[in-house]
Amino acid sequence: MRDPIAKRIPREIKSDIGKQLVIFLFFVLIISAASGYFIAGDSLINSYNESFEKYNVEDGNFELFEKADDAAVKDIEKDGGITLYENFYKQEDTKGFESKLRIFGERDEINRVCLLSGDMPSADDEIAIDRLYAKNHDLKKGSRIKLDGKQLTVSGMVAFSDYSTLYENASDLMFDNDKFGVGVMTDDGFENLRDSHLHYVYSWKYDKKPADDAKAKEASEQLVKDISKHAVLTDFIPAYTNQAIRFAGDDMTDDMAGMQAFIYITIVILAFITAITTDNTMIEESGVIGTLRASGYTRGELLRHYLAVPLITLTAAAIVGNVIGYTVMEKYMAMAYLGSYSLTSYEVRFNPDALIKTTIVPFAIMFVINLVTIWNKLRFSPLNFLRRDLSRRKKKKSFRLNTKMPIMTRFRLRIIFQNLPNYITIIAGSFLANFILMFGMIFKPMLLSFQDTISDNMLCSYIYIMKAPAETSSDSAEKGYLTNLETTYEQYKHEQVSIYGIEKDSRYVNIPHDGSGVYLSTAYRDKYDLDEGGSITLKEKFTDKEYTFKISGFYDYPATIAVFMDAETFEETFDEDSRLQIYLSNKELTDIDDKLIASRISETDLTKTSRQLMRSMSSIMNVFMVFGIIMFVIVVYLLAKIIIERNARSISMTKILGYTEREISGLYVHSTTFVAVLSIICTIPLANKILETVFKKIFMDYSGYFAYIVPVSTLIATCIIGIVSYLAVSLLLNAKVRRVDLAEALKNVE
Repeated sequence: MRDPIAKRIPREIKSDIGKQLVIFLFFVLIISAASGYFIAGDSLINSYNESFEKYNVEDGNFELFEKADDAAVKDIEKDGGITLYENFYKQEDTKGFESKLRIFGERDEINRVCLLSGDMPSADDEIAIDRLYAKNHDLKKGSRIKLDGKQLTVSGMVAFSDYSTLYENASDLMFDNDKFGVGVMTDDGFENLRDSHLHYVYSWKYDKKPADDAKAKEASEQLVKDISKHAVLTDFIPAYTNQAIRFAGDDMTDDMAGMQAFIYITIVILAFITAITTDNTMIEESGVIGTLRASGYTRGELLRHYLAVPLITLTAAAIVGNVIGYTVMEKYMAMAYLGSYSLTSYEVRFNPDALIKTTIVPFAIMFVINLVTIWNKLRFSPLNFLRRDLSRRKKKKSFRLNTKMPIMTRFRLRIIFQNLPNYITIIAGSFLANFILMFGMIFKPMLLSFQDTISDNMLCSYIYIMKAPAETSSDSAEKGYLTNLETTYEQYKHEQVSIYGIEKDSRYVNIPHDGSGVYLSTAYRDKYDLDEGGSITLKEKFTDKEYTFKISGFYDYPATIAVFMDAETFEETFDEDSRLQIYLSNKELTDIDDKLIASRISETDLTKTSRQLMRSMSSIMNVFMVFGIIMFVIVVYLLAKIIIERNARSISMTKILGYTEREISGLYVHSTTFVAVLSIICTIPLANKILETVFKKIFMDYSGYFAYIVPVSTLIATCIIGIVSYLAVSLLLNAKVRRVDLAEALKNVE
């Protein structure tokens, strides 16, 4: 026979349809976003992992000062246990729009190319270019690109298997798919380009692949020594350190873990809210529960009954959320990655693990939290339910308040103390909502501030790094030296440090020339929390030779991790073979042969981090901002609604005593307003501090330094958004107070 009380379930849902609908929609929002994210992420990660074998991605590459002869190649292969492939490229500035294009010849053996649309180049004046680079410059099949005095026709859009993230240099803090791109031409077309910027890069594959990154590190360290015996090595990048290959995969994997933690935290908060809602329902129906228990219904039967509504709501939301996730949200979430990374083609795959993460685990969390709450309440005796005596804290008298306080103030404080668990949940919800909201709001102003700081504190407009010594007649040019070393911190990833040798009486870098020590860039100081008078130890990248320097002070240069010393000390410290001549200049140098220039650093190069982050993160940050607002509104509304429902008899009594609706709202709604607004204001600094800690920890794993700078205006805007959102909620709460019936005070009189 069907359980008679089961018939109450549809009526319970219908009678409180507003609250159940809000909870349902919030669950749909969370589950659809998470489901779409996990499906898209898993499909992209599987495609990324499969691309290593499918496109024969290299185990690493190195660059030589000049092309190696056949004998040297054979010796390197024999000594290193590797197979070498020529992977030469030429890099040119484009005309008509500002960017650098790195061009390769045909890739039939190593690092093969994935054609996404159009055709591979067949004529000598055709080029297939990276999809994102083409998108950012509005290029399509048939478009023309001018470089090196030649007009090239775009034949198609491709993805390079070894450039899933468009890093120009391994030491760059951030990739840049706007000012830097890659393309492929026919071998004849490649040969027809000038050789001024030809780079002799060789990719290798191990004959016996190392088992893990630790073994790969040992093998690459030995390989450096083997190569150095036969050729002059200018760059060396094993695949396990190559950001262009690894960054996209690592980022997607880390994001999956972050999203998983985020959804579980959100579900826990929402589960507590539903548990409080169910607890409130049981208090309202305590007389009914007492009667049913006295009539022979067991605790287990009532437990199943009160678990039914929240679990039905979650189940319905999970079904709808997964359908939306697999259809609409999967495409949106995939575009968030495809808008940043140059990934090869992928197929959407059904992911049982995503179903577990977005449905089974949230269901278990909801079940356990509600089970504990309901069972704890059902432990009271039938007589306790009939008497509405459901408090375990037995107090003979109320918490004393100072009688000098105005009566209305004391009344509001009583309301807060009586509903303290609900208000604590509001504070926790406000903190999480503010954290999410700030995460979405701080990026743009922080990036703009970072970009302005770099622009205002550049050493000069241009830094020219020479392949060989050269002279210029420009009055703006000033000679200097440069070499690159690596940090030696064991707890952090090793990163490149630029060491500048500065001439005396420099117009561009004003440091003392007394030989007492070195001066660190403020970026170096802030990232590693260094102090004046201390010391740093750096090492050469391809050898074990180390250098220890005393820190004499700091130079205001936030753009890169750099060390400045006087030219004389530089010459005494470093061998001539490891020095690079540079020119600091506020004007472009036009009288130096391009063949002698290794690279040129300008404002565009230094601000690529902020530009790329703004481009790739703007859409996802808007999602976080909207989600934070929605979460705050739902948490405050549901809990404040429960507070009003719990105090319905008291509200009804105050109406009978002649209080106006405005005065009653001033008691019950304003109490919630006080807690909500105070929690918004107080949790913003805490959220800001935690975000600062999180950002610093995250960027310790990246080369370079990204300052966490949040304008006060952003914190104020976050506060205003929260308060305005609450004001919208308060209108609904006032309407709820007005709907409390005068007869409520006469019900369930004890």
